[in-house]
Amino acid sequence: MSTTPISATLVQADREAVMVAVTTIKEKLPFLIDLTADERKALPKMGDKSRAFVSKALEVATQNPNFLPRSFDLEEMRKDVQLFEAMYPIVVALTQLQELVDDTCLAAGSEAYAAALQVYNYAKASGQGAGLDAVVGEMGQRFARKPRKAKVTEGATQPQGATP
Repeated sequence: MSTTPISATLVQADREAVMVAVTTIKEKLPFLIDLTADERKALPKMGDKSRAFVSKALEVATQNPNFLPRSFDLEEMRKDVQLFEAMYPIVVALTQLQELVDDTCLAAGSEAYAAALQVYNYAKASGQGAGLDAVVGEMGQRFARKPRKAKVTEGATQPQGATP
């Protein structure tokens, strides 16, 4: 897998403009909701295959409202369908943007981490006596492993620090 190196900067003014744009999007969509994972799982999903079904159902309900119970809110169904159709292109555009932002951030982070590993390795190899021991030690904490718990013999537990 080949990755294209990224070499870019994001000036503060542009970052702030993007954040203002995100705020504007949120302001223009004040009805957005935040579902829990369980709520998401419980909801029936409308994808591409279901769009034609929903459209046909709305058409049938509109042309034949007499068979629907009085409690059925046809106007609310119409509003839901219209909102879905209005938001669908926004979802597609934002999904594409989210993928580009994620990929760019991942690539930039990966390149920064790879460069940091090189710095660390160079500092370890040639930093002795150059006053880098403390900083190399601090950087090395990134790779420190937690001590493994001692194996417990069959059913018996040992006090910590005791030897069998």
